[in-house]
Amino acid sequence: MERHHPVPKSRRGRDTVPVHPICHRTIHAIFTNAELARTFYTPAALAAHPDVSRFLRWIAKKPPDFYASTHKRR
Repeated sequence: MERHHPVPKSRRGRDTVPVHPICHRTIHAIFTNAELARTFYTPAALAAHPDVSRFLRWIAKKPPDFYASTHKRR
């Protein structure tokens, strides 16, 4: 597990939540810190985003120790 700041530290976020490493990397590959701070700071908001929703459906079929490289946003 890794610790994720729902509101990024660069945006004065202090709270953290546990997140699986591949999920954490995917969140940061999809969103900028500004987007996370402004809109996507709750689990429900993240899950509602089409890219995250697609990722969650895909990752749900994988074993808990699954790991794959994450591609950065273009």
